[in-house]
Amino acid sequence: MARKFLPYFYVLPLLAFIAVFTYIPIATSINLSVREWDFMSATKPFVGFENYQLLLTSTEFWNSVKITAIFAVISVPLRLALALMAASFLTSEKFASRLLRGAFFLPSVTSTVSIAVVFSWIFSTDYGVANALLKHIGVGKIPWMQDPQMALLVLILVNSWKQIGYDIVIYIAGLQAIPQELYDAAAVDGGRRFHVFRRVTMPLVMPTTYFLLVISVIEAFQVFTIVNVMTHGGPAGATDMLVNMLYRVGFTLFDIGTGSALAVLLFILLIALSLIKSRVIGRKVHYEA
Repeated sequence: MARKFLPYFYVLPLLAFIAVFTYIPIATSINLSVREWDFMSATKPFVGFENYQLLLTSTEFWNSVKITAIFAVISVPLRLALALMAASFLTSEKFASRLLRGAFFLPSVTSTVSIAVVFSWIFSTDYGVANALLKHIGVGKIPWMQDPQMALLVLILVNSWKQIGYDIVIYIAGLQAIPQELYDAAAVDGGRRFHVFRRVTMPLVMPTTYFLLVISVIEAFQVFTIVNVMTHGGPAGATDMLVNMLYRVGFTLFDIGTGSALAVLLFILLIALSLIKSRVIGRKVHYEA
């Protein structure tokens, strides 16, 4: 009996940690999502699904869903495509390749707030570096953070620049795991570089792509710090993504019930997207060369 339950005893501290910081907060959010609470009241009256109904009939909520979806649809394929191209040139163990790997990876471990502040200066309309460079080539000032469409594109650029280093490192690991014999056989058969990449590299790196796709979509739907520092959801709500709206509703307006309902809806949305990706893309992933 002791031998049977001993492994569970070893993992008990980890299970307790996960329960305290994951499962209990999720259960608490679900409980608060059906109640009305403002942080100050001693009571938390049960209101049923009123908070969910308020969100699902709100144009502000659906606007945040649309903006977050646009952000994910543009930023995730852009990140993965650029990361795969960069990784294909950095698989060697030469000093220059290793140096570039570190340079690309550095932003992913840098403070997001610091990156957002620096890029806010770069894309400032009046004294930003971007407009200063454009001025030298005869282009007028561009209101990067004041134009609704440009502001979202800037956020996509900044977030991709920060996260792409991690994608590159993971892709390098995936590319280095591909047997060299397959490339040698393709070269003997006279395969061109593009066809080798399409027929050999892409299928064998698909597990890595699938992994990065899952975590990139989750990260895109949870982006907050860059938005909060650079645009605060503006201008005119053009960058008001789901987590930014959650923060505003829950911790600025102190409507904890509606904020918790929004968190639950985001949780359900991410689970649904993960299941869809598993059904559509997961079946095409092969883990053996």
